[in-house]
Amino acid sequence: MFLFLVVALAVVVAAVTLAVVGGGEGTGPLPEVAPERPHDPLPPDRPLDRSDIDRLRFPLAPRGYRMADVDDALNRLGAELAERDARIAELESALAGAQPHEAHQPHISMEKPRQEEQR
Repeated sequence: MFLFLVVALAVVVAAVTLAVVGGGEGTGPLPEVAPERPHDPLPPDRPLDRSDIDRLRFPLAPRGYRMADVDDALNRLGAELAERDARIAELESALAGAQPHEAHQPHISMEKPRQEEQR
């Protein structure tokens, strides 16, 4: 009786294994699932704003996030931040160049000199 139970258990385990793996009558092993990929959620035609970053979600991979997707998004953000920093520096230098020019102009006062008032 014990031998019969061991053989029956082995047959059941083999049948379940073949069904899961796809052996037997099926079309083969389970088909590969297409990876979940974003449809580039970052707009390519305009600079990013805060709402774009808030909506950004990365698809999950078996061990976390896909490094390529995260790297692409970070590279884009880094490039846009560098462009903005360069523009800010350019505007600040233009502003700094304009301010000393205004400071060297003589100040014309409409007041009379004090010495003339005392006479």
